[in-house]
Amino acid sequence: MAFRQQVRAFTNERLPADIRDKVMSGRPLQRDDHMHWQDILAAKGWIAGFWPKQFGGCDWSPAQSYIFQEETTRAGAPWLLPFGVNYVGPVIYTYGSEEQKARHLPGIVSNEVFWCQGYSEPGAGSDLAKLSTRAERDGDSYVVNGSKIWTSMAHWADWIFALVRTDPKVKPQRGISFLLIDLKTPGISIRPIRSIEGAHHLNQVFFDNVRVPAENLVGEENAGWTYAKFLLGHERVLSAEIGKAKRMLDRLRAVMAERHLDEDPHFRTQLNKLETDLLALEWTTLRMLDAVMDGSAPGFEASILKLRGSTIVQSIAECTVDALGPQAIAYDMARLEAETNDPAAEALRNMGIVSEFLFQRAPTIWGGSNEIQRNIIAKHALGLG
Repeated sequence: MAFRQQVRAFTNERLPADIRDKVMSGRPLQRDDHMHWQDILAAKGWIAGFWPKQFGGCDWSPAQSYIFQEETTRAGAPWLLPFGVNYVGPVIYTYGSEEQKARHLPGIVSNEVFWCQGYSEPGAGSDLAKLSTRAERDGDSYVVNGSKIWTSMAHWADWIFALVRTDPKVKPQRGISFLLIDLKTPGISIRPIRSIEGAHHLNQVFFDNVRVPAENLVGEENAGWTYAKFLLGHERVLSAEIGKAKRMLDRLRAVMAERHLDEDPHFRTQLNKLETDLLALEWTTLRMLDAVMDGSAPGFEASILKLRGSTIVQSIAECTVDALGPQAIAYDMARLEAETNDPAAEALRNMGIVSEFLFQRAPTIWGGSNEIQRNIIAKHALGLG
């Protein structure tokens, strides 16, 4: 309880009001917004709190990490971009060389180096083992050719960690390696992709004879699938997004009250169901955290969190748009992105709700689609497949 109060007080005091307003009103965030908040966390020593102290973390327990994410997100803090802190950082300090740890970990905990994730490809999304981006050894370098798609924040990033095929002759999962690539390397180009709500946070990254030092290989060649599974376990644990769902539920209640829908039988039933579903997910998350307090990795249960977390936030967003009714029709991303907007303006708040509704179509696809998660659950929990 003391740690929760500490996080809550810190967030209320240090989270900049303009950034909070953007998050609360559903307006798109810019790179500077994310970096400003993460600079504040880095100065506090909290940007990578769950990391071991020897690498710049605080040795937070899984419960403390959960509390931090829940409290900051519910209070309107930006999503702590996970690519460096939650994804590649743990891979490097678990499997990387001492040179890689010394070179890359300090830049993550100081928030000086921005990472992105190169996993999905045009022909390899949820079935990631089909990836075809090649990395061929040539002396003391790998020569990389291919492309990655749906690469979040690549246009903001300094480095990308990528899965690449280093042996096309073996079983697909056995011929994949994990490379760290400087995005300033010649031969890399980035094409923007506008997502359904009209914002630019996705990209396609192209590699044309990109020479990557062999020292940037993490772990062993052709063992990248092991590191990928390790990373995806961390990714799916984060996807329950309890704090975000609570924040969205708070807004749904406010919208219902403003429109005198809080006594409407249909909306009351919907709200009660959403609250019950979220409470069940929260308790499931806490039980899983208790099970991994000894440091063990999450199992198929992480897929349950991803599956239910993504569908619940979608349902909350959909119900909120339903409550807006005809006022959800007007939508203009250019106006949402304009820095001169008043986030208290009703039309802007409504557009922000619609923007979040559109964006929340994505979580059931990213990180392994929910269809894939159901297969994982069926295989490991039910013994099917």
